[in-house]
Amino acid sequence: MSGPRLVLVGPMGVGKSTVGRLLAERLDVGYRDTDDDIVAAEGREISEIFVDEGEEHFRALEKAAVATALTEHRGVLALGGGAVLDADSRALLAPHPVVYLSMDVEEAVRRTGLNVARPLLAVNPRKQWRELMEARRHLYEEVATAVVTTDGRTPEEVTQAALDALELKKA
Repeated sequence: MSGPRLVLVGPMGVGKSTVGRLLAERLDVGYRDTDDDIVAAEGREISEIFVDEGEEHFRALEKAAVATALTEHRGVLALGGGAVLDADSRALLAPHPVVYLSMDVEEAVRRTGLNVARPLLAVNPRKQWRELMEARRHLYEEVATAVVTTDGRTPEEVTQAALDALELKKA
């Protein structure tokens, strides 16, 4: 099968970037993040895209970035927190090994501070995060080959749990 060795999904702040880099290192493959792809292509931060063009425009950019990365990238791929909202993107994920990194709201508060550069969490962040997760959790679970809980674990422990869950080793 072509495409990424594994794809990481989960909410903002769960550690997809940190764990993704560690996984790539352990598997001796490249790391890619679709949010980084969008920022590079647009020349501005995601929060600016949300403010300037709105969420719908950002989601269209995200959908295209996911499709491109799933075709081009052979290493570890991390998707933005809302990438699973798009049905076409979820369908494209079906043949790939996908790890859903999960965490509870208290862990989210601790990790993200639920604050800066999180455009969807600007007002009442705890309530917003809970509502986002209620809307997205089933979508993360739908695309996941494996679910790895990050609560109370170091990035290294999460990395090992993801490798164990997918029984992955260096190519």
